[in-house]
Amino acid sequence: MTTVTQDLQVSDSVNQVPFLVVDRVSKVYPTKDGDGYTVLKDVNLTVNQGEFICVIGHSGCGKSTLLNMVSGFSHPTDGEVRLQGKPIVKPGPDRMVVFQGYALLPWLSVFENVYLGVNSVYPQKSKAEKTRIVKEHLAMVGLADSMEKKPPQISGGMKQRVAIARALAIRPEVLILDEPFGALDAITKEELQEELLKIWNDHRCTVLMITHDIDEALFLADRLVMMTNGPAADIGEVLDIPFRRPRDRARIMEAPEYYQLRNYALDFLYNRFAHDDTE
Repeated sequence: MTTVTQDLQVSDSVNQVPFLVVDRVSKVYPTKDGDGYTVLKDVNLTVNQGEFICVIGHSGCGKSTLLNMVSGFSHPTDGEVRLQGKPIVKPGPDRMVVFQGYALLPWLSVFENVYLGVNSVYPQKSKAEKTRIVKEHLAMVGLADSMEKKPPQISGGMKQRVAIARALAIRPEVLILDEPFGALDAITKEELQEELLKIWNDHRCTVLMITHDIDEALFLADRLVMMTNGPAADIGEVLDIPFRRPRDRARIMEAPEYYQLRNYALDFLYNRFAHDDTE
């Protein structure tokens, strides 16, 4: 199994600036003894525009830290993260994050939670236009009939739909998903995976998604980034996922390549980079 290094062609220009680049990034947190704790060390990754990338690895390997630097919530100690050639130095509406914990305001309705995001990014738009955008995206995730409900009145799966609608409503260039389906039951999880793929197929924004679920990654991703264990974690391998799009879950799971990739990823995580729990 080999690491994929060639870029997908996304433009007629052979000199195109790479879309998203993680360039020799390290992250060191200060410690009382002054030595520092190195979470990530010399991480390199190039992501092409419109790619769906999944990142997998054991807890503590720096997955969230890496994506926080793409989102602008955190900054590298060394190295640089660039979007379309420009260093990322702070959060911005071109990069939207969907968290596992939904991050909805419980006193606002479903409609108001999404409207808040649209209004903050597009204050110059008319109220009618902002309302249209909100309703369009809530309908996209199947919540047209639940707009007036508040988060405590809806299920976990519906809350995650609201979070996805809010993120997509401002048309980000990069959608960052931090284990968005990790807390959901298996059936709801598969339903939302299908919905996410449909939305992505329609809009093709670039997606970076953290997951602990190999099957989820193989169904969703163009490439699977596998992290080594922390501390001082880096990218161990990047697997190219060969299944054509649009994807059918049942058909993919019947393919011999599916189980070859699955077993390879399992071997990487649980044999070659198994967690040492005997501390």
